[in-house]
Amino acid sequence: MKKIFITVLTAAILYSCGPKVNDLATNLPVNASIDLVNVKDDKVKVEVDPGRFTTTSINFYIPKTVPGTYSNNDYGQFIDDFKAFDYDGNLMQSNRVDKNTWQISNAQNLNKVTYWVNDSFDTETQVDEAVFSPAGTNIEANTNYFLNLHMLVGYFNDLDQRPYQISFTHPNGFVASTSLKEVANQKENTDTFYANRYFEVTDNPIMYSKLDSETFTVNDIEVTLSVYSPNGTYKAIDIKEDMERMMKAQKTFLGDVNATKSYHILLYLSTGQENDATGFGALEHHTSTTVVLPESMPKQALIETMIDVVSHEFFHIVTPLSVHSEEVHYFNYNDPAMSKHLWMYEGVTEYFANLFQIQQGLISNEAFYDRINQKIQTAKNYDDNMSFTVMSENILEEPYKGNYVNVYQKGALIGMCIDIIIREQSNGEKGILWLMKQLSDKYGKDKPFDDDTIIDEIVKLTYPEVGDFFNKHVIGDTPINYTAFLNKVGLAFTAKMEETGYLMNGQIPYIDVKPGSKEVFFRNTKLNSFLTDLGIQGGDIIKSINGTAYNLDNIRDMIIGSFGWQPDQDITMVVVREGKEVTLSGKTKTPMAEVTAIVEEANASSDQIALRNAWMKN
Repeated sequence: MKKIFITVLTAAILYSCGPKVNDLATNLPVNASIDLVNVKDDKVKVEVDPGRFTTTSINFYIPKTVPGTYSNNDYGQFIDDFKAFDYDGNLMQSNRVDKNTWQISNAQNLNKVTYWVNDSFDTETQVDEAVFSPAGTNIEANTNYFLNLHMLVGYFNDLDQRPYQISFTHPNGFVASTSLKEVANQKENTDTFYANRYFEVTDNPIMYSKLDSETFTVNDIEVTLSVYSPNGTYKAIDIKEDMERMMKAQKTFLGDVNATKSYHILLYLSTGQENDATGFGALEHHTSTTVVLPESMPKQALIETMIDVVSHEFFHIVTPLSVHSEEVHYFNYNDPAMSKHLWMYEGVTEYFANLFQIQQGLISNEAFYDRINQKIQTAKNYDDNMSFTVMSENILEEPYKGNYVNVYQKGALIGMCIDIIIREQSNGEKGILWLMKQLSDKYGKDKPFDDDTIIDEIVKLTYPEVGDFFNKHVIGDTPINYTAFLNKVGLAFTAKMEETGYLMNGQIPYIDVKPGSKEVFFRNTKLNSFLTDLGIQGGDIIKSINGTAYNLDNIRDMIIGSFGWQPDQDITMVVVREGKEVTLSGKTKTPMAEVTAIVEEANASSDQIALRNAWMKN
């Protein structure tokens, strides 16, 4: 970090661009303080002291977007009552340039800025594009503070490489769970943490409450699991054993990849009520992950979900922590240049989250095949003729933004295909994990790669066939022939009848929402037997079910309610078809659908079986 710091300072001296800061010479940190005691209307007060400026104007920013979210969330929208003060305590002139930027005049007199930060969980059901809960903030006075610091602490232009010292004043008995480095000599009810640069501020969430935590060791990594369960439904001890077993299997899978010595899992369990979190899932950080799930989940479902989401997030210690581009390393929070390689950051990570489970004996072959097949079928819902590198580079814009979820489907399948190619060409000795280790050894967390040349490097490390695949299916826009890749390992597609949900086929819904409206309609796809027998047609717009009107606002209630339907119940759906209302009545019955499955070929050759074993078991 010293080298980066000197580079910034030299540029400022030579070219006189951006503000000059007297305190830079001694590398004094930006000081931020957050008051968790005097909370008002689910808002906390923040104070930021940057040191003395020698320029006449300075900009202060709250991020527009942050790494890992791949969306513009305008976190500055949660800031109220922004004020700038001089060294005599007088209010200074400041101008809000846009949602995320404040310009301060006469900056040479600036002592500090103060502002209030709103709770994002409160607004999730009130806005069109809510902040994804694991990337958001919960401010519940004297109860819980789930804090992603990119929402609380901002930065001054050209000073994002400066260190930060952040202090939290908290209620009695409250404890912090975070990967941030704690500063010694703490005051009572005040914790102070240190970050080497602004990226570390945004990359280290923190949760304050009367925490329930468990710590365990995975080889040389200390893992802390912290749980907030508002009704006391779950404790950290309830899921510790499964998390420990899963993460030990992950570390065995990774071998000598060592990107961190500690890791924090922050689990917030939502009541699901109004003004609580509704965006369930997880967000990766380099040495921690934030997870938000419903407290009402049955224990086994909670554990299975935690295994799926945390295993994915933990594998981010490989990429982007150890292997990432300059666009990620020097991330511009308010005007980002996005990397072309989401196939790696999210796709390979998701692939590893499934591959390790079969390699370490946590799931059966059939379960692994089902997961691969589900990704293949789900990927069909997205634009299969879209270049993955073009999509990644433009992921903040439409139509690419609408295809983002495909990084967890086709992105993982890209990882699978590259893995099979490398296995085939190396006679089973090498795979994509070997490749990522090579890249990790070359680069590591402090050395980014060049976005435009990394694929050429990968081809040089591997085989020309890998280059052909990239040019055709990742850089190019040709859909992948999964049948051909599965055939290499003695697998094939087959059709069978299988029980489905009433409105969902696994994770694939039979329903969708019309863009620009709240109307819920049935997709033009092959429907299950229940919907077909009831008379539903693709394109039908749902108006009501058993007298209850439904649209986007309560679609979640409709889907969850359908899980409780039992066979032989009366059901009436009113739909709009070609502008006219149609009433459809009948009885519920077990929904069945013809589905595609992946099976082992009975006449697979010994070479195919050997390659399959190297791929799945090595």
